[in-house]
Amino acid sequence: MSTRKLADYLPGKVDSTPALLEQYTQDETGLRGRLPRALVRASCLEDVVTCVRWARETGTPIIPLGAGTSLEGHLLSNGEEIMLDLSGMSAIKRVSPFDFTAVVEPGVTRRTLETTLAPHGLLFPVDPGADASLGGMASTNASGTTTVHYGGMRRNVIALQVVGADGEVRRMGRPVAKTSSGYDLKDLIIGSAGTLGIITELTLRLYPIPEAQCAVRVSFPDITAAVAAAVAMIGAAVPVIRLEFVDEASMIALNRFRGADYPVEPALFIDLAAPSAAQLTDGVEMVAALAVEAGATAVVTERTTTGRRALWHDRHLLFSAIKAAHPGHQFLTTDVAVPYSEIAGAVAKAQAVAAEIGIDLTIAGHIGDGNVHGVIPYVAETYDIAKQFADTLVDYALSVGGTATGEHGIGLSKKRFLPAEHGATHDLMRTIKSVLDPENLLNPGKVVDPWP
Repeated sequence: MSTRKLADYLPGKVDSTPALLEQYTQDETGLRGRLPRALVRASCLEDVVTCVRWARETGTPIIPLGAGTSLEGHLLSNGEEIMLDLSGMSAIKRVSPFDFTAVVEPGVTRRTLETTLAPHGLLFPVDPGADASLGGMASTNASGTTTVHYGGMRRNVIALQVVGADGEVRRMGRPVAKTSSGYDLKDLIIGSAGTLGIITELTLRLYPIPEAQCAVRVSFPDITAAVAAAVAMIGAAVPVIRLEFVDEASMIALNRFRGADYPVEPALFIDLAAPSAAQLTDGVEMVAALAVEAGATAVVTERTTTGRRALWHDRHLLFSAIKAAHPGHQFLTTDVAVPYSEIAGAVAKAQAVAAEIGIDLTIAGHIGDGNVHGVIPYVAETYDIAKQFADTLVDYALSVGGTATGEHGIGLSKKRFLPAEHGATHDLMRTIKSVLDPENLLNPGKVVDPWP
């Protein structure tokens, strides 16, 4: 097989145009890669198997990709790899309303699935904001605004089909609500960023669309009060689906970008759901009471579908608003997660470090699961300062029992933090990589390096 070029086996699916490949040399991390060898557009399982087997015989590494929304250098090439584009594998193979499951190919995007499920009264809850592909979301264990209630990808992917580095097709997990059968290899693949296998099919857990929903925006005089209210809501078992924090700078950016008139104060954006309108009202009243007790300055309820969607549309536009406020800049986004008791400290630390080193900072986060995002605009001359800020915040998070990444993944940019976060378990990760990918062909250099 290796005596022929890959294009001979996959005619019309291999592209080595330099202008096309240039897009894989840089991402939002500020890191730069090199031009990969080629882009391969897979349209079926057989394409993936053919590509992997050819790569194994020729010693050519592979970087799998979907919609390309990954951060942290996941998709950067060192010049030796071929990019395996799975976005063409975009079939929704089956929706099973009675089982609350759907079977999809990895290139299916979140919004496409949402549109398909709506007539069935069902939803797939993981919402990272971007219209990412389901395969890419599984590869980074994506989460987002709804994680506080539904969890991230590990909780909501119940089975996978995976092509290993040896070219073999394997199924991991079962299409059932629970299983205790054998080692949980499915969850090992989820979050591995294509370094242990290439996902070619996913079986997803679905949920009924809640009967009654309502959004609430609460303003606070300071961050400490907002965090205290959020933790109180979690402790009181309020039926929140989303519990998001935005700082004063976020509200300024949204007002300018959207022409809105939000109070320029830290705020919580909250989504609640319940089986009935009466139960929903009880939840909203509890949210309001806890917010006022923590010192809220305003509580605004959006009960209509239009109002609720508008509020969350604005929340999802926050990154665009920050970009618009800093033309000509790139952006570094931190991704630490900390225990609930440390959220206020992490935000305070971020603000103090930003002030000390003189950078603009906007803070927002999935406060319901302790995930804090700091967005720092930079230009080439200030990249090192922005990176210093991001690294300092990771060091702080680890010092209080947190993690270097809540949802973006390790990729290239956070590899150096793994030994500090995981200790001897980091060596075990390297052993797993060496066993499952002994020739280091699957997204090499990302997450961990195999043993030499």
